[in-house]
Amino acid sequence: MLGVVVTETLYLMHPDLSEGRLAKLRAAVVNARALAQVARAIGLGREIKLGRGEETTGGREKASILSDTVEAVIGAVHLSGGLTAAADVVHLLFDPLIEAASALGAGLDWKTSLQEISAEHALGVPEYVITDDGPDHMKTFTAQVRVAGELYGNGVGRSKKEAEQAAAETAYRAVSSSLGLADTGAPLD
Repeated sequence: MLGVVVTETLYLMHPDLSEGRLAKLRAAVVNARALAQVARAIGLGREIKLGRGEETTGGREKASILSDTVEAVIGAVHLSGGLTAAADVVHLLFDPLIEAASALGAGLDWKTSLQEISAEHALGVPEYVITDDGPDHMKTFTAQVRVAGELYGNGVGRSKKEAEQAAAETAYRAVSSSLGLADTGAPLD
């Protein structure tokens, strides 16, 4: 339900964009991190019934639990109120994210953007160096990325992917600057 409504909205907003660009936009809106962000914005975490273990390990703030709960709520609205009611809820919760994603440019997916610029300028495939710290239930990951033999970035996140994205952003901006390319966070037209 969520994917259908977001895809249709993006296509109607940006009919001139390529399928690949639309897919990147959709991925920026329909992912666990974005869903967890929506859940936090509406205070959904405090409404979730959790077991004692999840309760004591911070389950109300875990992105996986929050994102799954948002999907369940949308599914419940669809089952009880139908397609139109579910689409209305999706628009209410996700239209701000859709607008924000449209303004991200290269920031839609820093890892992909870094890989594309590296390939275009024969810099080789970016390699990520990951370290972690903390207990299993509260790990923090730190990432750096090697491009053309040089180490960039110091991305930190609660997941490897989040840390890699942050490191890729730093690397992308530094590589773009060293190549004399214009600012890369331009919005989509």
